[in-house]
Amino acid sequence: MTPPSDNDRTHRNDMYGNIDARSEDDAGVSPTIPAATVVLLRDGEQGVEVLMLRKNSKITFGGMWVFPGGKIDAADYQGGEDVDQAARFAAARETMEEAGVEVSPDDFVQLAHWTPPPGPQKRFATWFFLAILGGDHHVSIDDGEIKEHAWINPAEALASHARGEIDLVPPTWVTLYHLSLYAPSSQVLSHFQENGHKVYETRVVKSEAGARVALWTGDAGYSAWSAEVQGARHRLVMSEDGFVFEHSEEPY
Repeated sequence: MTPPSDNDRTHRNDMYGNIDARSEDDAGVSPTIPAATVVLLRDGEQGVEVLMLRKNSKITFGGMWVFPGGKIDAADYQGGEDVDQAARFAAARETMEEAGVEVSPDDFVQLAHWTPPPGPQKRFATWFFLAILGGDHHVSIDDGEIKEHAWINPAEALASHARGEIDLVPPTWVTLYHLSLYAPSSQVLSHFQENGHKVYETRVVKSEAGARVALWTGDAGYSAWSAEVQGARHRLVMSEDGFVFEHSEEPY
């Protein structure tokens, strides 16, 4: 792990830490932990709304606003070895445990798969799913692991983050960005049904200006592990002033 330098300009929600590993085979790199989350959508007074939960400050991702989810348990495999199916069961189970909302794994559309950069930190390789909640659903939290819940419009959540009012880790921020591009919720779902899910194998570097930058496939600097390579962009600049998503191939 590389210690911070004087020109680090990091954002408080940079979850990745100062790491210098470049391969899963490097010494000290933690193995990934399979996990799953589900983005629950509804159409409300603010347009598209997503269910978000605020984690207890004393646990992993403490204080962050997240989607319901957690690691995949052995019981989620339900007699098989299909990790994709196990991820669906895990996301449904965690939604019931964290929010008291019953959802069917059969209704899920995969949105993305996220792998953190190689390093010594705890790393969750996470399946992201989408589902629409119809009708009224009572959300029940335990005030233990989960301290708050809210139905939030994605664009409003991003604006609140920019004002420093809420904390979001990069995968949550990028997911909200993509959700903010479509309405109503049926259009969000159909977009990802038609285009398939996106794979984020994250690499984190520092720019010459001192900002930390998360790079993904499609960015000109991805292969070189460099924020300075000119060309196509697919990155999140995590400067101390806020997150900036730079992309050349949007909306998807």
